[in-house]
Formats: sequence, C-alpha cells, structure tokens
Amino acid sequence: MDLINELKLMREVMWSNPGYMGFKDYCDTIPVTEDDVRDAEARLKRFAPYISKVFPEVVDGIIESPISYIPNMREWLVEYSGGPVPGLLYLKRDDLLNIAGSIKARGGIYEVLKHAETLAIKGGLLSEEDDYSVLDSDPFREFFGRHTIQVGSTGNLGLSIGIMSACLGFKVIVHMSSDARAWKKAMLRSKGVTVVEYPYDYSIAVEEGRKNSDLDPLSHFVDDENSKDLFLGYAVGGVRVKAQLDSMGIVIDEEHPLAVYLPCGVGGGPGGVAYGLKLVYGDNVHCYFAEPTHSPCMLLGLATGKHDQIAVEDIGLDNKTEADGLAVGRPSSFVGRIMEHLLSGAFTIDDKRLFQYLKALYEREGIFIEPSATAGFSGPIFTRDQYKGKEPVQLVWATGGSLVPQEERKFFLNK
Repeated sequence: MDLINELKLMREVMWSNPGYMGFKDYCDTIPVTEDDVRDAEARLKRFAPYISKVFPEVVDGIIESPISYIPNMREWLVEYSGGPVPGLLYLKRDDLLNIAGSIKARGGIYEVLKHAETLAIKGGLLSEEDDYSVLDSDPFREFFGRHTIQVGSTGNLGLSIGIMSACLGFKVIVHMSSDARAWKKAMLRSKGVTVVEYPYDYSIAVEEGRKNSDLDPLSHFVDDENSKDLFLGYAVGGVRVKAQLDSMGIVIDEEHPLAVYLPCGVGGGPGGVAYGLKLVYGDNVHCYFAEPTHSPCMLLGLATGKHDQIAVEDIGLDNKTEADGLAVGRPSSFVGRIMEHLLSGAFTIDDKRLFQYLKALYEREGIFIEPSATAGFSGPIFTRDQYKGKEPVQLVWATGGSLVPQEERKFFLNK
C-alpha cells in the first residue's frame, strides 16, 4: 500500500526522504545562512542583561535547556517494542526553557526581541553598544506601548509571544485555535494579553490574525508559517547543542552519528533546530520529524512535493489530535522547501502512544512533559535498523511541559 493510503488510514508510518542530500551539496541554496544564525546568536547575547534583569531565574540572561541522559527510558523502549534501541538515549529538555516552558521560547522570544530592537534603534532610543537592561524602564514601555504584536497559535507560540511582548510593554493579541488548552489562554490573559478564540483550527487562527494585523500600520504579525526570524531563533538552539554535547564528553562522528527526533507542527521549530544542527554536525547528524497520525502535514507536503499546496483535510484527515501543538493541517512552505534535502525522514504516531510514552518517562525517569512533546520517542524504534555497525547518540527533543498545571498533569498521567 502506498504512503498516501497509509496516511489516509491514519496508520503509523516511517518515511525515509528520497531527496536527502549531503549538506554541503545544497546548503548554498537555502534562504538562510550561517551568518544569519550567528547574527541571531549575537542579538540574544545583547539582550541577556535585559532578560536577566526582568527574569532573574534565567542564568546569565541566556534562555537554554539541559540535555538529560535517560537510560531507564531506553530500557523501557526495548521492552515496549520487543527490539533493540541502539546507542545511548538522551532527552533535550526544552520543556524546561524559562519564561515560556517550551521550544517556542526560542523562536517566539527571539522574534519579539528583534522587533523591539529594530523599533528602538529606528526610534533613536537604543544602539547596539548600549546595555540593553535599559529597556526595563518606563520610557521604553511607553514607546513599545504604541505598537502591537499579534500571532496565531495553538498555544505554546502564543505563550512565548504574549509573555515576552507584554513584558516589554507591547499591546499583544493572540489568535487561538479551538484546540488550544484553557490554561494557556488563562495564563495569557493574566499577563494582560488579549486572546481571541476561534471555533476552527490553527490555519484559520493564523489567517484571521494576519488580516487583523494588516489593518494596523503599528502592528507586527509573527507569521509562524513563513517567518525567517522565528526559524533563526530555533536554529540557534540547534547550534548550541554541540557545546553541550562536547561538555558531556560525547563525540559525534561517522561512527557515532547523532539522531534527533523532533515533534513537528507547522515546521518552524523543528526545521530551525534541524538546520542549526546541520551547521555544526553536517552529515553526521540525522533529523527526523514526528507528527500525529491525524495531522501529518509536513510529511504530506514533503512526500507529495506540494508543500503548503496540500493539507491533511485534502486526504480525508480531521486534524484532531491530543497533541495540541502539533494540530496543524497545512505545513510551512518556507520550512518545507528548506527540509527537502536536509531532513532524513519523518514518521507518524498514534495519540494513544503519546500517553504511554508520557507515563513511562514519568515513572522511569521522573520527568513530566506534555503529550505532544513525547512524539519523538517512536524515532529510535523506527530507525533501529539504520545504524548497524555504528553507535548512534539518540536525542529526543522534548518540546514543552513545565508550565502544565498539576491537575492537567494528573489527567494526562491517568489517561
């Protein structure tokens, strides 16, 4: 049975990218560069004094997450799947990222900071040589208060944009889809953010948010489907992995390749991270996207070559999943075209497995992450035969969870 029919039947599938190429063979054709990523990294360092002042829990003002070794979860995966899990298993803890508690703290916060810097420099209030902690002052809050930032979101991106924008003093409007969690909407409103709810999915929230923003010349729309700035914020996270693994004494080379499994919604977060990883590890890193069986938009776009010209609804899928952050029907064309030769593959996961992985990780490692963040754990099972004779370092990217309220945690664990 061909891939599309498998997707139509909502079966779990593994797709190996036939267009995958050596990174050096096509990196010059990608519309972002290593210089762009280094520029983004430098901008985040300029903002570090401000971040450490307004969020003192952020060490040195740099928003970053640790990598945890999870051998007990690896043993569980072996028992669960009835087969080997090669190499060592690690978890990238973006669930612990300060401020927003998810991977969206990378791209979302970066884009807000870049927009704020651009406005302040253009307004004659700031220069790149200044101590950016000066932004935590009434004159800057009054200046930013004349401007609005808007975004369409299923939840986590809205949190990162809303919390950071409101802190700087911007007016903020987050357009949220029907599958957004109630606690995320409540948290945004508690920060003074205007939340507009839609009885539709993510694509409509983005479309309406973009229209609303276009009507206001002082409004900036964070476009999750097409934003280069979001992509660059995520890419910095991928680049930073090398220093972390180096400090842990973990060598990545041809005999010890790095396999990274990234939950994917519209594609910006995992796409940016994958690009950053490729910059530092080249062909010694292999990146895979994980998507719900009900919402495999990026896999569908890549496999058909149609990108954003095809949606999961076009093949009869309902785009309804417990993985709220991954409930996206149409992929980013910008990211999809970058991934055409970069991504090693993609796979789908049934919702029931999200909760099995969630509970196992909590019981075996004492780590709680939200359902969508567990999607990558099928990766080491799907790819187990691809590393014969090698010792891979397997890294599951946990995309969020630390802000989930206790009652929600109990609900997920019981489910």
